Amino acid sequence: MKLFGTDGVRGMAGEKVSAAAALQLAMATGIYFRPQAKTNKILVGKDTRRSGYMIENAIVAGLTAVGYDVVQIGPMPTPAVAFLTEDMRCDAGIMISASHNPYYDNGIKFFDAEGSKLSREVELEIERIYSERKLIDSRQKRGREIGKSKRIDDVIGRYIVHIKNSFPKKLTLSGIRVVVDCANGAGYRVAPTILSELGADVVLFCDEPDGFNINEGCGAMHPSSLAAEVLRYRADIGIALDGDADRLVMVDERGSVVDGDKLLGVLAVYLKSRALLEGDGAVSTVMSNYALDDYLKSHSIALYRSAVGDKNVVELMRKKGLNFGGEQSGHIIFSDFAKTGDGISSALQALAYMVESGKRASEAFNPFDCYPQRLVNLNVSSKKELSSLDGFEELRKEIEGADLRYLFRYSGTENKIRLLLEGRDPRKIDEMMKRVVAYFEKELS
Repeated sequence: MKLFGTDGVRGMAGEKVSAAAALQLAMATGIYFRPQAKTNKILVGKDTRRSGYMIENAIVAGLTAVGYDVVQIGPMPTPAVAFLTEDMRCDAGIMISASHNPYYDNGIKFFDAEGSKLSREVELEIERIYSERKLIDSRQKRGREIGKSKRIDDVIGRYIVHIKNSFPKKLTLSGIRVVVDCANGAGYRVAPTILSELGADVVLFCDEPDGFNINEGCGAMHPSSLAAEVLRYRADIGIALDGDADRLVMVDERGSVVDGDKLLGVLAVYLKSRALLEGDGAVSTVMSNYALDDYLKSHSIALYRSAVGDKNVVELMRKKGLNFGGEQSGHIIFSDFAKTGDGISSALQALAYMVESGKRASEAFNPFDCYPQRLVNLNVSSKKELSSLDGFEELRKEIEGADLRYLFRYSGTENKIRLLLEGRDPRKIDEMMKRVVAYFEKELS
């Protein structure tokens, strides 16, 4: 059974991500980590979904059943779980979240003792253990060997101090009005606390989670809601997080959404100007606009491209010896401060640049023009190998002959195919996209 997608295990709560599945997965995870245990503790955090209670209790039961002690920290951003796993000397960390997905989905993400996401090899080994019922039964503990669990509610302060230290000490956010869209998710306490302590005039938006309103018409996936609030309060900038606060989308003072590739470009150049960009390079994914390559090249910064997913970005950053990278979708990694995408930490770096440059957001985060690009998400009934589809090679040649760049890939968490076309002529892109959509609707519906 294939459990892991591009970012942990994800699906509808009560179906793929059921209590029974979470229990068995937790036992398999504990069995995997137990031989290398140093502290015999595993950290467990979650976002604000109602189903988190069900899954959290199942995970605690599974881990304690195989002898692990569990530290429960309640609602907390994904990057906080990664940081605290290492900071509290735990053998592993688990985050219960479906990120930007609707409330009825949930997921389980895993971190090793260093706060890094698990490699594909480790995920496959956990899947193997998960599928061997006899092995799991044989590793259950009895008597004094059964693990215990405790809940700690005050660890949020460690993460707040850590993130605040990423903001240049010579700067302040005094006089900056920031609207923060917390997506009714895991960042609803952390984000406003950090920004307020740094001096910002904070206007909160979607900061009242009820278990069902996470990401509902708000957050990083719905920046138009934030844009309206920025204009309403005449704010200097707007910040939108997603459900687990590992993603950042920004809105300038005019109510325009800041392009993700432009934000990556600005932050890379800002790091280099402070002599903090290791290797004079950055990583983005194959989804990024090629105008980003040209912009960074003009500042003598090399751009490397990974597969989609912040885990893949981090892996390539390590291989190249770099400390900065991200995705146009809002996952931005400053590895000096975090080992995964961190929406709050990234927002602080962007705000630091804005303050230091003295520019308004609309100018600060608009350093180049992107090449025209069109992205369509298409529902599919099956995920067939693209090269096996009739006529796919002819379609590919036709696209390249029109001097267009393309990227077609299946979603790792949903039954969708993502279709991207990019070029210099918008009319060509629109005409070709109609043909591309019609082709895949016929072949994959």
